[in-house]
Amino acid sequence: MDWWLSIRDWFLGLGEHYHVNPFIFGGIYVGAIPFFFASLSWTINNIRKKKSFLIPSMLTGLFFISAYLYLIVAGKHIPVWVYLFLVLLIMYAVYSTLLKIKNKTTRKDN
Repeated sequence: MDWWLSIRDWFLGLGEHYHVNPFIFGGIYVGAIPFFFASLSWTINNIRKKKSFLIPSMLTGLFFISAYLYLIVAGKHIPVWVYLFLVLLIMYAVYSTLLKIKNKTTRKDN
């Protein structure tokens, strides 16, 4: 189990080096998941009912990026490649979420 302790120490060391608490980051990341799916469902339902979906879709995006916002706001000395990775990740998430919304709203209910 020495390998596990080495990985744990390395991971926690990243938090210290970049001034980010990994437990807070992980808590935000995991804690936002149910809110992300709830707001996504709200968005889909509003689209189906032809109601405004601005607020639920904005909340969906906020819940998706909430942990990364913490990283950007609290972190120091974050390498440029991390920001580029986050931009690519967010772009993929937006694309994937839009496809999911399109599929769920155009599907015919039997």
